[in-house]
Order: sequence, then structure tokens, then C-alpha cells
Amino acid sequence: MFKRIPGTKDILSEEVACWQRLEKISRDIFSVFNYQEIRTPLIESASLFNRSLGENTEIVQKQMFIIQNKEGLYALRPEATASIVRAYIENNLDMVRKFAKLYYSGPMFRLERPQKGRLRQFHHIGAEAIGSYDPNLDVEVISLLDSLLRGFSIKDYKIKINSLGCAKDREKLKQILEQSLKSKLSKLCADCKIRFKKNILRILDCKQRECQEMLRGLGIEEKYLCSDCDEHFIDVKKGLDKVGIGYEAVPYLVRGLDYYTRTVFEVTHKDLGAQDALGAGGRYDNLISELGGDDIGAIGFALGVERLLLIAESTSQARSPQIVYLITLGEKAKNQGLQLLDSFRKENIACDTDYEEKSLKGAMRQANDLGARFVLILGDDELKKNVVTLKDMNSGTQEEVRIDGIISKIKLNLEPRT
Repeated sequence: MFKRIPGTKDILSEEVACWQRLEKISRDIFSVFNYQEIRTPLIESASLFNRSLGENTEIVQKQMFIIQNKEGLYALRPEATASIVRAYIENNLDMVRKFAKLYYSGPMFRLERPQKGRLRQFHHIGAEAIGSYDPNLDVEVISLLDSLLRGFSIKDYKIKINSLGCAKDREKLKQILEQSLKSKLSKLCADCKIRFKKNILRILDCKQRECQEMLRGLGIEEKYLCSDCDEHFIDVKKGLDKVGIGYEAVPYLVRGLDYYTRTVFEVTHKDLGAQDALGAGGRYDNLISELGGDDIGAIGFALGVERLLLIAESTSQARSPQIVYLITLGEKAKNQGLQLLDSFRKENIACDTDYEEKSLKGAMRQANDLGARFVLILGDDELKKNVVTLKDMNSGTQEEVRIDGIISKIKLNLEPRT
């Protein structure tokens, strides 16, 4: 028997309604903020991610799914931002409209150890705003993130923000860390000792308590920011205050990808345990030019769908359409039933029938298992009178209704489909 690959998941019918609910809410909220959908390939040139994410990042070093072929190395996308920037440049979107607000959803792939909320094939919902350095855009993007979380009925999350500054500020921060930690290397965890040599900023993201306590004692805060970046960050915080979005300024917050500049942010939830991030994002003002485009600012974020579903309080309320279940008794009724089902479907009324030749009792049990709102029984007696027996599964009452009036009757009693 074949089994699914570790780190992947079958999304079964019972769960799909929850996914569809999140997707619908997302589309509605993105529309309110005037973001347009974009869909990029699942497979890209591996060099795209090597260049954009950074050769020494953990994703590039350990987590990319690489496909070797005659044309070179391909990779299953580990994240969407680089793909969207590539599409923005390649399709000359800057010529159509310099400023673009885009959103996406779909699967990403990382070769890592599977655990709760971390899969090898996982899904992101995210947004990218390309073409502006305005700090108010940072506020809008974080506000969009907050609106999505509230739309998903998620509570008790925390939005953490920081500024990494410009390229010169990042270098200054690296130097501060190197000077401050050089004499403390022996106290760092094994991973941070490697990060010290290869990508020292990643030490700030270490989850080990001893490393965190050591970093907090350095008193780095925002001392590395130049005046322009400091002013930008102040404006972002003022904007968030104006629109009433709660946040925590965390001076040690970084992102694991090299393209981030200035504003970075993360949303966490205590119910996810040690790996508590629901999503994250930030500015990447240099990425477009580094990949061959113009020198323009950009900012975006991504939310992990599997993680959202782990804690979304109202996903259990997602419901399938109200089903009308038809039970036919005899060949003549079965033939008439085909036409009846067709009539319902043309009126956008969800319906189904028994294809397993169950007894009346077995078919009723099947209708109940499906959560049918109404059951229609059509047999020889009903055909003679040109009626169908309608049973209301909520009240348990039943009545005979003329066949040519059953659609109107059902429509009056079904809740509107959303």
C-alpha cells in the first residue's frame, strides 16, 4: 500500500470547508484593500532563491527541494515573494502600473523535519505591495494582516515589529553583534556558533533561552539605525497607533531571509508552542533592483494556512451546503429522479441521491450522515399522484408536495447560500 510522503497531508472532504472559508474571507478582505490576485509557478530556477534569500540562509542551505535537469537546477518554491518579484519584472508590470498591490495563496515546499504546524508541503496566504517607500504603506500592510486575522476570528495574537534599517545599518548591526559576542562564543548554543561565522543576524532569532538572555543583556535596541531609517520606523509606529493596531516593538526581531530591510514584523500565538509564528513579513527595498528591476521599495507578508487552522476558533463552524437528498423507490421513480436532480442543480440547490440501492431505512441513514436539510421520497405511490414526499430533517415533519412546486417550496425554506 502506498503512503503519503512524510511532511505532506491529505486535505480530506471534512476539512476542505474550513480551507474554503479562509480563502473566501481572504479574497473579500484583499478586495477591500484593493489587492489583485497573482498566481506564479510552483517551480522556479534555483538561482532565483539563492540570490534573493541569501546563500547562507537555512532555507537555501538545508530546505530547498532541488530538481536537476539538462537546463540546470530548478527548485520547488520555498516562499512566494521572490517568485512574485520575478513575475513583476519579467512581465513589465512596472510599465503597466509602477505601484502594484498583489495577493496570493498556494503551496510552498521546504525540506525540513515535519512537526506540528510545519510541513514539507505547506500553504501560504500573503500579499506584496511593490513600488513605494512610504511608511504609511507599512501601516496599511500590517493593518491588512491584522484584518485577515480578525476576519478568521483568531484572538490573542501578538504583532511584533522592528526595523533592520538600510543596508549600511544592517552592516553596523552585524559589527555590533560581532564585537559584543566575540568574547561570549563559548556560551552560545551550537547553532549560534555556526551563525556567528556564516550569518550573524540569525543569532537574534535563536529560540534557546540562554542565547536570548545573553542577547537581551547587550542593550542593542535601535542604536544601529541611521536618522532616515529611525524616522521611518517612528512614522510606522505613529501610524499604527493612529489606526488602533496593537503591537510590541521588539528590538531583537529579525527575519531569516537576507532581502529584508527597514520594517520587519511577525505575528505569534501562544497556542502554537515554541514555534509560535502564525506569519511574518517586512520591507525588501533592495530586492527588485537586485533581481534586475528598478530601484523601488516594497513590503509584504505571508500567513501559514495550516497554522491558522490549528487555532482559528470558528473553523469548526464551517458548514457544507444544505443538501436536499432524494430517495427513489423503483425504476420509474429512479428515471424521474434524474430529471428532478437536474432541475435542482440548475437552480443552484445542492442535492444528492442514493446510488448504492440501499433500503429506505439505509438511505435515510445516509441522508442523516450527510447532514441533509430535507429528504425527498419518490416512489410509485407518489408518481401516481404527481407528488413527492418532503421530510424536514430539522423538525421531523413530512408532507406531500406537487413535483412541479417542490423547487419553490425548497427555496422558501433553505437558508441563502454564501
